[in-house]
Amino acid sequence: MANIKIRMFANALRRYTAFEMFLPNDLRNDQQREENEFTKRPMKTLFLLHGYTGDAGNWVPEYLAEQYNFAIVIPNGENAFWLDGQSTGHKFCTFLGEELPDYVSKTFGLTIDRENAGIMGLSMGGFGALHTALAYPERFGKIGAMSSALIVHEVATMTDGHGNDMGNNAYYRECFGDPAAVLQSDNNPETLVDRILEKKGNMPEIYLCCGTKDFLLENNRAFHRFLVSRNVDHLYYETEGDHNMDFWDEYTRKIIPWMFGSEASKEL
Repeated sequence: MANIKIRMFANALRRYTAFEMFLPNDLRNDQQREENEFTKRPMKTLFLLHGYTGDAGNWVPEYLAEQYNFAIVIPNGENAFWLDGQSTGHKFCTFLGEELPDYVSKTFGLTIDRENAGIMGLSMGGFGALHTALAYPERFGKIGAMSSALIVHEVATMTDGHGNDMGNNAYYRECFGDPAAVLQSDNNPETLVDRILEKKGNMPEIYLCCGTKDFLLENNRAFHRFLVSRNVDHLYYETEGDHNMDFWDEYTRKIIPWMFGSEASKEL
C-alpha cells in the first residue's frame, strides 16, 4: 500500500493545505492480482472524512482498499463541518466537491464521477459526506454516513451568545451561517435532497448507521424519517454501539463491500 502526503495550494481555502492518499497499486505478487476480481477493473476512489477535532490520518481502512481496489483520499476539514464558511478561505465544501477531486483526477489519472467515487465519514465527517455528495451528486454516487452530526435543527434554534458543549454561537454561525436561515439554506442536507428531487436528478445511494447508545441517535433517526417521507431509497441501521471507533470499524467493514464490492460480495 503506497502512502503519499500531498501539499497543494487550495484556491477555495486561500492557502496551502495537505491531504493524504493511500494507493493499493503495489500488490506483492501477481497471484494476489489474479485471484482478486476487483483488480481487473479500474481503481475506484474513496473520499474519507474525519470527525470533529480529528485529522487526515486517524482512520484509514487500508486492508479494505487492497481487497476492493480503491484509492483513499483523506483531506483535512479542520472543524468546519465540511461546509463553505462565512469568512474568506473557509470554502471547505467547494474544496471537497470541486477542487480536490479535479486535482486528484488530473494528478493521478483517477476517474472521479458517480460511478467510480464514494464518500464516507464519521460524526462531523458523516454530516460532511451526506452534505457534499448531495451538493455534488454528479461526483459521488454512494455515501457512507456513520453516526452523522446532523445538527442543523439544533443550530437553527441557537440565539446570540448561546451554543452547546462543542462550540459557541460564533463557531456555528461561521460554519452554518445565520441560524434563522439555516434550515432553508444549502447547508441543510434536507434542502439538497429536495432540490435533487425537484430537478429529478440522480440521488446518490445512501447508507446511514448509528449506535443505540450514541448521543446523535435521535438526529440520525430524524434524518432517516425525513428520507422516508420523501420516498428516497436508502439503507438505515442502528445497532448496539456508542460514538466510538469500535462501532465505526464494524460498519466500515459493512459499508465498503456495499460501496465497492460486487453483488456477490456485499454483506449488509
